[in-house]
Amino acid sequence: MIRPSVDMMEALRLTRQGRLQEAMAVRRGAPAAGETSVKREAEDGTAPVLDMVPPSMGTGGAWTAPPAGAASDATQRGDIRPPPPSMPGGFLDRLRKLDIAGGREGVASRPTKPATVIIPAGARFEIHDFTNEAGSRRYKLYVPSRYTGEPLPLVVMLHGCTQSPDDFAAGTRMNECAEEQGLLVAYPAQPSSANPARCWNWFEGSEQRRGHGEPSLIAGITRQIVRNFPVESGRVYVAGLSAGGAAAAIMGATYPDLYAAVGVHSGLACGAARDIPTAFAAMRNGGGPTTRSTPMRKTTVPTIVFHGDDDKTVNPVNGDQIIAHAKIAMDLKTTVVRGRAAGVSFLRTIQTDDTGRSMLEQWVLQGAGHAWSGGSPAGSFTDPRGPDASREMVRFFLQHSTRT
Repeated sequence: MIRPSVDMMEALRLTRQGRLQEAMAVRRGAPAAGETSVKREAEDGTAPVLDMVPPSMGTGGAWTAPPAGAASDATQRGDIRPPPPSMPGGFLDRLRKLDIAGGREGVASRPTKPATVIIPAGARFEIHDFTNEAGSRRYKLYVPSRYTGEPLPLVVMLHGCTQSPDDFAAGTRMNECAEEQGLLVAYPAQPSSANPARCWNWFEGSEQRRGHGEPSLIAGITRQIVRNFPVESGRVYVAGLSAGGAAAAIMGATYPDLYAAVGVHSGLACGAARDIPTAFAAMRNGGGPTTRSTPMRKTTVPTIVFHGDDDKTVNPVNGDQIIAHAKIAMDLKTTVVRGRAAGVSFLRTIQTDDTGRSMLEQWVLQGAGHAWSGGSPAGSFTDPRGPDASREMVRFFLQHSTRT
């Protein structure tokens, strides 16, 4: 047996030489060739991240490279490039900044050009900044054309890895919902300085606490909008995809007084992981017990979950765990509905309170992968098929208020 210290030394040597694929193979105890692909983030020159397919029944216990066809297609598009001659920081530091919720599985669209967001006449898509002790974050705020100064509900949308506010807005079409329903929609941006793949760091225990790190920044952005715009009291909501979905679950758990309801698409529960190894385990098999950093709550956090049952990046069992984590002991009536929308069959489980109001909803999308259901090809990580997750989330959100 090779000693762990020898493995680490060899991995460090390969990393310093820019041979990241071989370094990761050494750390996994597997042959170096052909097991990972290196992907550089967009065109901004930041450090590369790993893009691996999680273990499955077909691959056993190993993380493997995407199918050869996917890799070659990406190479033709220019998405995959050789690693730079050297990489700053230690090997473990690099591991802590992997594209934790990336991957190509189940992605129906992934444009290589920046997304274009169409702004109707009279509407605004403004750029703002927020700063507190944890740092600074830029965000975009959509103000619908129908806005005349009256209080409107607010939806905070948290993008997934490698995405941007414009990309996420285009892909989810949430701005269209804002026009239809009269909503403000905020899109916080995770910079590559915080995570090279622009992932929200949901897997870090330090990023799962109220008043600390990224939760404090997202809550701060939300409160800044509430101060600066006439947001309807008690009608503030948060939603996200993949890493952003996991971050949305964290916001619901840590700020139940701020967010009246939560939407999670292809994400994980708050406390599902505490570091990189447990993140991979949670993505593969589901999260572990809730971490100590998760606060005790006295009421159910209204939550709607969408997850494809063929998601190869985040195991669908995580959807079950999000619902279980959101629910606090109370009597809810459960109804199960089977349906089909835009070519995708779904199983919808609805848990209602004694007034008939839906408190928890779980949509399991049959045959769907790791992509926003009913989204637009104008954005990345979307599947135009299936129920419209954005409209269903808005419908669910508007039933709830922190004032009731």
